[in-house]
Amino acid sequence: MNDIFNFFGSILGYLLWWLYYLVGNYGVAIILFTLIVKMFLFPFFIKQQRSMAATAKLSVKQKEIQKKYANDKQRMQIEMQKLYEKEGVNPSGGCLTMILPFLVMLGLYYTVLNPLSNALHLSSEAVNKAVAMLNHVPGIGNSFNTQYAQIEIVKNFTNLKPFLGMFSGDELARLESFNHGFRFLGLNLLDTPCDAANIFGTLFRSNLWIIPVLCLVVYLSSQFITTKMMSAVQQQQQQGCVKYTMYIMSFVSAWFACTVPAAVGFYWIISSALGFVQNVIMNKWYGPDALNAQAEARRVALLEQEEAAIKPIPHVAIKEKAGSKKVEKRRK
Repeated sequence: MNDIFNFFGSILGYLLWWLYYLVGNYGVAIILFTLIVKMFLFPFFIKQQRSMAATAKLSVKQKEIQKKYANDKQRMQIEMQKLYEKEGVNPSGGCLTMILPFLVMLGLYYTVLNPLSNALHLSSEAVNKAVAMLNHVPGIGNSFNTQYAQIEIVKNFTNLKPFLGMFSGDELARLESFNHGFRFLGLNLLDTPCDAANIFGTLFRSNLWIIPVLCLVVYLSSQFITTKMMSAVQQQQQQGCVKYTMYIMSFVSAWFACTVPAAVGFYWIISSALGFVQNVIMNKWYGPDALNAQAEARRVALLEQEEAAIKPIPHVAIKEKAGSKKVEKRRK
Protein backbone atom coordinates (compact mmCIF):
# COMPACT_ATOMS: atom_id res chain seq x y z
CA MET A 1 0.00 0.00 0.00
CA ASN A 2 2.88 2.36 0.80
CA ASP A 3 4.19 1.81 -2.72
CA ILE A 4 0.92 3.12 -4.16
CA PHE A 5 1.02 6.25 -2.01
CA ASN A 6 4.70 6.76 -2.80
CA PHE A 7 3.83 6.52 -6.50
CA PHE A 8 1.35 9.39 -6.17
CA GLY A 9 3.83 11.22 -3.95
CA SER A 10 6.53 10.87 -6.61
CA ILE A 11 4.28 12.33 -9.30
CA LEU A 12 3.22 15.24 -7.10
CA GLY A 13 6.84 15.71 -6.07
CA TYR A 14 7.68 17.12 -9.49
CA LEU A 15 5.27 19.96 -8.77
CA LEU A 16 6.69 20.48 -5.27
CA TRP A 17 10.29 20.60 -6.54
CA TRP A 18 9.34 23.01 -9.34
CA LEU A 19 7.65 25.33 -6.82
CA TYR A 20 10.64 25.09 -4.48
CA TYR A 21 12.99 25.87 -7.37
CA LEU A 22 10.75 28.85 -8.23
CA VAL A 23 10.44 30.41 -4.74
CA GLY A 24 13.50 28.94 -2.96
CA ASN A 25 11.62 28.24 0.26
CA TYR A 26 10.08 24.92 1.26
CA GLY A 27 7.39 26.48 3.48
CA VAL A 28 6.11 28.74 0.70
CA ALA A 29 6.37 25.82 -1.74
CA ILE A 30 4.15 23.67 0.51
CA ILE A 31 1.52 26.44 0.67
CA LEU A 32 1.45 26.87 -3.12
CA PHE A 33 1.67 23.12 -3.60
CA THR A 34 -1.35 22.38 -1.40
CA LEU A 35 -3.33 25.27 -2.88
CA ILE A 36 -2.80 24.10 -6.48
CA VAL A 37 -3.75 20.51 -5.68
CA LYS A 38 -6.88 21.65 -3.78
CA MET A 39 -7.91 23.73 -6.80
CA PHE A 40 -7.31 20.76 -9.08
CA LEU A 41 -9.47 18.51 -6.90
CA PHE A 42 -12.26 21.06 -6.40
CA PRO A 43 -14.35 19.95 -9.44
CA PHE A 44 -14.20 16.36 -8.13
CA PHE A 45 -15.52 17.48 -4.75
CA ILE A 46 -18.36 19.36 -6.46
CA LYS A 47 -19.29 16.26 -8.45
CA GLN A 48 -19.17 14.17 -5.27
CA GLN A 49 -21.38 16.71 -3.45
CA ARG A 50 -23.93 16.67 -6.27
CA SER A 51 -23.98 12.88 -6.31
CA MET A 52 -24.52 12.79 -2.54
CA ALA A 53 -27.28 15.44 -2.71
CA ALA A 54 -29.08 13.55 -5.50
CA THR A 55 -28.83 10.27 -3.60
CA ALA A 56 -30.08 11.90 -0.38
CA LYS A 57 -33.08 13.31 -2.25
CA LEU A 58 -34.09 9.78 -3.19
CA SER A 59 -33.74 8.42 0.33
CA VAL A 60 -37.50 8.52 1.05
CA LYS A 61 -38.37 6.63 -2.15
CA GLN A 62 -35.55 4.16 -1.50
CA LYS A 63 -36.90 3.39 1.95
CA GLU A 64 -40.38 2.82 0.51
CA ILE A 65 -39.00 0.32 -2.00
CA GLN A 66 -36.91 -1.41 0.66
CA LYS A 67 -39.96 -1.73 2.90
CA LYS A 68 -42.25 -2.89 0.11
CA TYR A 69 -39.88 -5.55 -1.21
CA ALA A 70 -38.12 -6.50 2.01
CA ASN A 71 -38.69 -10.19 1.29
CA ASP A 72 -37.77 -10.06 -2.38
CA LYS A 73 -34.18 -8.83 -2.78
CA GLN A 74 -34.09 -9.36 -6.54
CA ARG A 75 -37.26 -7.34 -7.14
CA MET A 76 -35.91 -4.67 -4.78
CA GLN A 77 -32.76 -4.28 -6.88
CA ILE A 78 -34.81 -4.06 -10.07
CA GLU A 79 -37.06 -1.36 -8.61
CA MET A 80 -34.04 0.53 -7.25
CA GLN A 81 -32.43 0.50 -10.70
CA LYS A 82 -35.68 1.77 -12.25
CA LEU A 83 -35.74 4.59 -9.69
CA TYR A 84 -32.14 5.59 -10.47
CA GLU A 85 -32.85 5.59 -14.22
CA LYS A 86 -36.04 7.61 -13.78
CA GLU A 87 -34.34 10.23 -11.60
CA GLY A 88 -31.10 10.24 -13.59
CA VAL A 89 -28.92 9.30 -10.61
CA ASN A 90 -25.84 7.09 -10.77
CA PRO A 91 -25.32 5.56 -7.29
CA SER A 92 -21.66 4.81 -8.04
CA GLY A 93 -21.01 8.16 -9.67
CA GLY A 94 -19.23 9.56 -6.61
CA CYS A 95 -16.85 6.62 -6.10
CA LEU A 96 -14.03 7.95 -8.26
CA THR A 97 -14.47 11.45 -6.85
CA MET A 98 -14.00 10.01 -3.36
CA ILE A 99 -11.06 7.72 -4.15
CA LEU A 100 -8.99 10.13 -6.24
CA PRO A 101 -8.82 12.97 -3.66
CA PHE A 102 -7.95 10.39 -0.97
CA LEU A 103 -5.04 9.03 -3.03
CA VAL A 104 -3.82 12.52 -3.90
CA MET A 105 -3.92 13.73 -0.28
CA LEU A 106 -1.94 10.72 0.88
CA GLY A 107 0.41 11.33 -2.03
CA LEU A 108 0.93 14.88 -0.73
CA TYR A 109 1.81 13.50 2.69
CA TYR A 110 4.32 11.05 1.23
CA THR A 111 5.86 13.81 -0.87
CA VAL A 112 6.61 15.76 2.30
CA LEU A 113 7.61 12.60 4.14
CA ASN A 114 10.17 11.37 1.58
CA PRO A 115 11.79 14.46 0.02
CA LEU A 116 14.80 12.63 -1.47
CA SER A 117 12.70 10.12 -3.41
CA ASN A 118 9.59 12.16 -4.17
CA ALA A 119 10.78 15.79 -4.40
CA LEU A 120 14.41 15.56 -5.52
CA HIS A 121 13.79 12.24 -7.32
CA LEU A 122 17.19 10.81 -6.45
CA SER A 123 17.84 7.19 -7.41
CA SER A 124 16.15 4.71 -5.07
CA GLU A 125 19.36 2.69 -4.75
CA ALA A 126 21.34 5.71 -3.58
CA VAL A 127 18.56 6.80 -1.20
CA ASN A 128 18.40 3.31 0.36
CA LYS A 129 22.18 3.32 0.85
CA ALA A 130 22.02 6.74 2.48
CA VAL A 131 19.21 5.66 4.85
CA ALA A 132 21.15 2.50 5.79
CA MET A 133 24.27 4.61 6.33
CA LEU A 134 22.51 6.71 8.98
CA ASN A 135 22.56 3.79 11.41
CA HIS A 136 26.37 3.86 11.44
CA VAL A 137 27.02 7.60 11.72
CA PRO A 138 28.25 8.65 15.21
CA GLY A 139 25.75 10.85 17.03
CA ILE A 140 22.89 9.98 14.65
CA GLY A 141 22.71 6.19 14.45
CA ASN A 142 19.65 4.66 16.14
CA SER A 143 18.57 8.08 17.44
CA PHE A 144 16.17 8.90 14.62
CA ASN A 145 12.80 7.60 13.48
CA THR A 146 13.42 5.52 10.35
CA GLN A 147 10.08 6.71 8.94
CA TYR A 148 11.59 10.21 8.68
CA ALA A 149 15.06 9.11 7.64
CA GLN A 150 15.04 11.10 4.40
CA ILE A 151 14.13 14.28 6.25
CA GLU A 152 16.98 13.53 8.71
CA ILE A 153 19.44 13.34 5.81
CA VAL A 154 18.35 16.74 4.51
CA LYS A 155 18.39 18.17 8.04
CA ASN A 156 21.93 16.93 8.84
CA PHE A 157 23.33 17.36 5.35
CA THR A 158 26.31 19.49 6.42
CA ASN A 159 27.54 16.84 8.87
CA LEU A 160 26.59 13.91 6.64
CA LYS A 161 28.10 15.23 3.40
CA PRO A 162 31.39 13.26 3.79
CA PHE A 163 29.31 10.03 4.09
CA LEU A 164 27.08 10.69 1.08
CA GLY A 165 29.40 9.39 -1.64
CA MET A 166 26.55 7.37 -3.11
CA PHE A 167 25.20 10.60 -4.65
CA SER A 168 26.67 12.40 -7.68
CA GLY A 169 28.01 15.93 -7.50
CA ASP A 170 24.84 17.36 -9.05
CA GLU A 171 22.64 15.44 -6.59
CA LEU A 172 24.74 16.68 -3.66
CA ALA A 173 24.33 20.26 -4.91
CA ARG A 174 20.55 19.84 -5.04
CA LEU A 175 20.59 18.33 -1.55
CA GLU A 176 22.61 21.25 -0.22
CA SER A 177 20.21 23.74 -1.79
CA PHE A 178 17.30 21.85 -0.25
CA ASN A 179 18.98 21.94 3.18
CA HIS A 180 18.98 25.77 3.16
CA GLY A 181 15.36 26.16 2.09
CA PHE A 182 13.54 24.77 5.14
CA ARG A 183 13.50 27.91 7.26
CA PHE A 184 10.08 29.58 7.23
CA LEU A 185 9.15 32.59 9.40
CA GLY A 186 12.00 31.76 11.78
CA LEU A 187 11.04 28.07 12.02
CA ASN A 188 13.25 25.20 10.91
CA LEU A 189 10.77 22.84 9.29
CA LEU A 190 13.29 19.99 9.46
CA ASP A 191 13.28 19.96 13.27
CA THR A 192 10.79 18.06 15.44
CA PRO A 193 8.82 20.16 17.98
CA CYS A 194 9.41 17.69 20.81
CA ASP A 195 10.55 14.22 21.77
CA ALA A 196 7.63 11.78 22.13
CA ALA A 197 9.34 10.15 25.14
CA ASN A 198 9.68 13.46 26.98
CA ILE A 199 7.01 15.64 25.46
CA PHE A 200 6.41 17.97 28.40
CA GLY A 201 10.12 18.49 29.03
CA THR A 202 11.01 19.51 25.47
CA LEU A 203 7.88 21.09 24.01
CA PHE A 204 8.66 24.68 24.93
CA ARG A 205 12.41 24.63 24.30
CA SER A 206 11.86 25.66 20.69
CA ASN A 207 9.58 28.08 18.88
CA LEU A 208 8.29 25.03 17.00
CA TRP A 209 5.61 24.68 19.69
CA ILE A 210 3.54 26.88 17.38
CA ILE A 211 3.17 23.98 14.91
CA PRO A 212 1.15 21.57 17.14
CA VAL A 213 -0.77 24.50 18.67
CA LEU A 214 -1.79 25.82 15.25
CA CYS A 215 -2.60 22.26 14.16
CA LEU A 216 -5.02 21.95 17.09
CA VAL A 217 -6.55 25.41 16.71
CA VAL A 218 -7.06 25.20 12.94
CA TYR A 219 -8.50 21.69 13.11
CA LEU A 220 -10.87 22.47 16.03
CA SER A 221 -12.00 25.79 14.55
CA SER A 222 -12.69 24.32 11.13
CA GLN A 223 -14.69 21.42 12.62
CA PHE A 224 -16.71 23.72 14.89
CA ILE A 225 -17.55 26.31 12.22
CA THR A 226 -18.25 23.67 9.57
CA THR A 227 -20.68 21.93 11.94
CA LYS A 228 -22.45 25.24 12.62
CA MET A 229 -22.91 25.81 8.88
CA MET A 230 -24.50 22.39 8.34
CA SER A 231 -28.22 21.98 7.90
CA ALA A 232 -30.34 20.47 10.68
CA VAL A 233 -30.47 17.13 8.84
CA GLN A 234 -26.69 17.02 8.43
CA GLN A 235 -26.17 17.84 12.10
CA GLN A 236 -28.51 15.05 13.13
CA GLN A 237 -26.45 12.63 11.05
CA GLN A 238 -23.34 13.61 13.01
CA GLN A 239 -24.71 13.05 16.47
CA GLY A 240 -23.13 10.62 18.92
CA CYS A 241 -19.67 9.16 18.54
CA VAL A 242 -19.25 10.42 14.96
CA LYS A 243 -19.56 14.01 16.14
CA TYR A 244 -17.10 13.60 19.02
CA THR A 245 -14.62 11.57 16.97
CA MET A 246 -13.95 14.63 14.81
CA TYR A 247 -12.96 16.65 17.86
CA ILE A 248 -10.87 13.82 19.29
CA MET A 249 -8.98 13.69 16.01
CA SER A 250 -8.05 17.35 16.52
CA PHE A 251 -6.05 16.44 19.63
CA VAL A 252 -4.63 13.33 17.99
CA SER A 253 -3.35 15.38 15.03
CA ALA A 254 -1.81 17.92 17.44
CA TRP A 255 -0.06 15.08 19.29
CA PHE A 256 1.42 13.72 16.08
CA ALA A 257 2.43 17.23 15.03
CA CYS A 258 4.53 17.34 18.20
CA THR A 259 6.45 14.19 17.36
CA VAL A 260 6.99 14.43 13.56
CA PRO A 261 9.22 16.83 11.61
CA ALA A 262 7.69 20.28 11.50
CA ALA A 263 7.41 20.12 7.69
CA VAL A 264 4.80 17.37 8.06
CA GLY A 265 2.86 19.26 10.74
CA PHE A 266 3.08 22.44 8.66
CA TYR A 267 1.54 20.60 5.71
CA TRP A 268 -1.32 19.39 7.96
CA ILE A 269 -2.00 22.98 9.04
CA ILE A 270 -2.08 24.34 5.49
CA SER A 271 -4.17 21.41 4.26
CA SER A 272 -6.70 21.81 7.10
CA ALA A 273 -6.94 25.59 6.61
CA LEU A 274 -7.49 25.29 2.86
CA GLY A 275 -9.88 22.38 3.45
CA PHE A 276 -11.91 24.63 5.74
CA VAL A 277 -12.12 27.35 3.07
CA GLN A 278 -13.18 24.69 0.58
CA ASN A 279 -15.91 23.45 2.96
CA VAL A 280 -17.25 27.00 3.37
CA ILE A 281 -17.48 27.42 -0.41
CA MET A 282 -18.99 23.97 -0.87
CA ASN A 283 -21.57 24.52 1.86
CA LYS A 284 -22.62 27.95 0.56
CA TRP A 285 -22.83 27.25 -3.17
CA TYR A 286 -22.87 23.45 -3.37
CA GLY A 287 -24.64 22.34 -0.19
CA PRO A 288 -27.70 20.05 -0.38
CA ASP A 289 -30.16 22.97 -0.14
CA ALA A 290 -28.34 25.01 -2.79
CA LEU A 291 -28.03 22.05 -5.16
CA ASN A 292 -31.71 21.14 -4.72
CA ALA A 293 -32.67 24.76 -5.40
CA GLN A 294 -30.50 24.76 -8.55
CA ALA A 295 -32.07 21.48 -9.70
CA GLU A 296 -35.58 22.89 -9.14
CA ALA A 297 -34.68 26.07 -11.00
CA ARG A 298 -33.41 24.00 -13.95
CA ARG A 299 -36.61 21.92 -13.90
CA VAL A 300 -38.81 25.05 -13.95
CA ALA A 301 -36.72 26.58 -16.76
CA LEU A 302 -37.04 23.38 -18.79
CA LEU A 303 -40.83 23.36 -18.34
CA GLU A 304 -41.01 26.99 -19.48
CA GLN A 305 -38.95 26.16 -22.57
CA GLU A 306 -41.24 23.23 -23.39
CA GLU A 307 -44.35 25.41 -22.96
CA ALA A 308 -42.84 28.13 -25.14
CA ALA A 309 -42.06 25.57 -27.83
CA ILE A 310 -45.74 24.51 -28.09
CA LYS A 311 -47.28 26.27 -31.12
CA PRO A 312 -50.50 28.15 -30.23
CA ILE A 313 -53.64 27.34 -32.25
CA PRO A 314 -54.29 30.13 -34.81
CA HIS A 315 -57.27 32.41 -34.14
CA VAL A 316 -58.94 31.47 -37.48
CA ALA A 317 -58.57 27.78 -36.73
CA ILE A 318 -60.27 28.33 -33.38
CA LYS A 319 -63.27 30.04 -35.10
CA GLU A 320 -63.56 27.30 -37.71
CA LYS A 321 -63.44 24.68 -35.01
CA ALA A 322 -66.16 26.47 -33.02
CA GLY A 323 -68.31 26.89 -36.20
CA SER A 324 -68.07 23.22 -37.08
CA LYS A 325 -69.27 22.33 -33.61
CA LYS A 326 -72.35 24.58 -34.05
CA VAL A 327 -73.22 22.94 -37.42
CA GLU A 328 -72.97 19.52 -35.84
CA LYS A 329 -75.34 20.58 -33.06
CA ARG A 330 -77.93 21.89 -35.58
CA ARG A 331 -77.82 18.66 -37.51
CA LYS A 332 -78.50 16.75 -34.35
